[in-house]
Amino acid sequence: MPVSGMVALAAQSQGDPVRGKHLFLAYGCYQCHGTTAAGGGPAGPKLAPNPLPLAGVTVKLRTASGRMPVYTPAVLTDAEIADIFAYLQSIPNGKAAQDIPLLNR
Repeated sequence: MPVSGMVALAAQSQGDPVRGKHLFLAYGCYQCHGTTAAGGGPAGPKLAPNPLPLAGVTVKLRTASGRMPVYTPAVLTDAEIADIFAYLQSIPNGKAAQDIPLLNR
């Protein structure tokens, strides 16, 4: 990737997580990946916490792969992908099993 492309990706990585959550829900990502991107089995793998790097998310959205639809720039802009990525980054890790009282009976 040319340096200018990497600079553009770095600038886009500062997306808006609130808008990203709205887009994640509006574009139906939650239907396969769940509302917190924790995954839904074979239909949609876990995306968060700790998502792929922004470049990886972008490639996945732009390239045909299995059941995942392709999101061209006419459908989902690079800025919107950065927003969705920011949302994925904002999702916290869940509690450890030993910190959930019901699981420790």
